[in-house]
Amino acid sequence: MSEEVHPHADALDSMSTLELVSLMNREDVRAANAVEPQLESIASAIDAIAARLRGGGRLHYFGAGSSGLIAALDAFECAATFGVAAEVVQAHIVTAPGEEDDRELGARNAGEAGLRREDIAAGISASGRTEYVLGAMQRAGNDGAFRVAITCRPGSQLGRHSDIAIEIETGPEVIAGSTRLKAGTAQKLVLNMLSTGAFTRLGKTRRGRMVGVVAANAKLRERAARIIADLVGVSLDEARRRLEEAGGDVEAALAAERRA
Repeated sequence: MSEEVHPHADALDSMSTLELVSLMNREDVRAANAVEPQLESIASAIDAIAARLRGGGRLHYFGAGSSGLIAALDAFECAATFGVAAEVVQAHIVTAPGEEDDRELGARNAGEAGLRREDIAAGISASGRTEYVLGAMQRAGNDGAFRVAITCRPGSQLGRHSDIAIEIETGPEVIAGSTRLKAGTAQKLVLNMLSTGAFTRLGKTRRGRMVGVVAANAKLRERAARIIADLVGVSLDEARRRLEEAGGDVEAALAAERRA
């Protein structure tokens, strides 16, 4: 795991810069490949998340440090990418030194989140033993939420206390203990799959296009217009006109086309 010393650690200081980044690149590839054995668990988690979101539930991420920040990034992107309300995917994280060791704080934050039986709590912890995350997931279980663990430690405590455990064995980091490296990469890949998979199942994408995109600036308005042009088969100028008539709402513009 991340605390183990990498086999090439003693040679790092004498490597050329190209040798160093080549080693890191090879390790990143290993991190991506390490996700593959967990695809069945990831697919099961996506189906569980989509079913609960369809029923009015919310997806709550709980994490600390690098893992928490990766989860916060995924949560932040969901509203703009899929056109869902900000509260549908939420991240509850701690970053201050020592907070990740506070199990009671995790439980308290989970309680403040108002978890319900139709919600999903996803705990993200490279080691699978972060006290903050364990406390949050224990409270989530008490409140009846469906629990998903995302770790890089097979057989972890977090995984044992979850409904679905996604445990990616990434091996030692190039810099021992630096879980922002391979472990972080693997966790980001899994979160990409969970949110994208769930919202694709919910119809927030169509033929690989982000039909829920929020056209909040010039770049996104052009993207939205291209989506309409591609899916409907009209010119870009016509797509821009339809988007404006729909108030910048891609789904509304497409719905109007179907009604026509």
